[in-house]
Amino acid sequence: MVAMIGGVASKLELDRHRRGLKKTTLCIATSLTSPPPPPPSSSWFFFEHAKNSKNRGLGSTDNQEDDSVTNNIPQLQEENMFCEVEGKVGDVKAVTTTSSSTIRLKKRPGKLIVPEHYPSLEFGDVDKKIDRSEEFEVVEGRDYYLASKKGKREVMEDRYGVLLNILGDRKQAFFAVIDGHGGQAAADYVAENLGKNIVKALEFVGDEEDQLEAAIHRGYLDTDKEFLSQGVNGGACAASVLFRDGNLHVANVGDCKVVLSRNGVAHVLTTDHRLSREDERFRIESSGGYVHCINGVWRVNGSLAVSRAIGDLHLKQWVISEPHINNFPLSSDCDFLIMASDGLWDKVNDQEAVDVVLKNKKNSQESCRKLVDMSLGRGNRDDITIMVIDVQQFVASATG
Repeated sequence: MVAMIGGVASKLELDRHRRGLKKTTLCIATSLTSPPPPPPSSSWFFFEHAKNSKNRGLGSTDNQEDDSVTNNIPQLQEENMFCEVEGKVGDVKAVTTTSSSTIRLKKRPGKLIVPEHYPSLEFGDVDKKIDRSEEFEVVEGRDYYLASKKGKREVMEDRYGVLLNILGDRKQAFFAVIDGHGGQAAADYVAENLGKNIVKALEFVGDEEDQLEAAIHRGYLDTDKEFLSQGVNGGACAASVLFRDGNLHVANVGDCKVVLSRNGVAHVLTTDHRLSREDERFRIESSGGYVHCINGVWRVNGSLAVSRAIGDLHLKQWVISEPHINNFPLSSDCDFLIMASDGLWDKVNDQEAVDVVLKNKKNSQESCRKLVDMSLGRGNRDDITIMVIDVQQFVASATG
């Protein structure tokens, strides 16, 4: 009787093992042949599912991490873990378990959006539209050539001014290059009014050198005063030349520069008003201002990199409009003038610029283009304005 009971128990145990083996084999076959369930179409599904699971008592706790929404779901049964390991075929990423209440989902990362590449724009400017027609300007005038190129700023702040046949005299002319900062307003005003104010002052003086210098000085100060009276922000550096009676009268505030080629040798006729000059730093500090070096550049009150300019109302106590004035007699060995904003001079030295123009003396317009390209090729990102003036027409008034 005992033997009979033992045989029956052994048979039942064998049947139980057979059913377990059959179940495991069926699970493996199903994992290998059945396609994986499609993943949710978007990440919102995971959060909705987690919320619903929580309401059903199957979700996670309130303190769960963002990268997983089912941290506290009961562990998979042993046989289902076996199916998950053995069922990694192709792109299978998840396994549907035999327990209807055991579902493990992970939060899918958000879609990565790569912006379209614009090689000519800076980061952050993808949506901005730039009018390419305004980026480069070339002008051919009487006795002068000009090239102007917008830099990386959103607007072009360089300007220029030309007055010919002053007081009815073909041998008298005025030229200026202006480099604005803090907007276009100051540069626009200087380009329109600086030459006019100087010519107006010339009507009341004689030909003595000191009187001519006083007229130029008055023209700069009046232009500054008029612009400041408008209460508009911004400022402008400027360099100007006045041809009169065979002489060259040069003036500047800021860091625009005038270079004369004489027998192929560069002669600088202006002086830069920058905080790198000890005398300019001393002047500002003595009047109650301070200068601070930021990334290797000295600045007035931590703001402006030039010590003299027209405008700049908020810094007017220290950034004065007193011009440096230089008078130079013209002669037959004077070749040409190069007037330019610091967009050129920060990358190209004086003699290099003269050499480029000398090599293209018959085509000064091409010289201007090449100087622009040279500055850009050396990493310039600022606005550039370059003017080349043939001085021989004005030398004739001194010899004839």
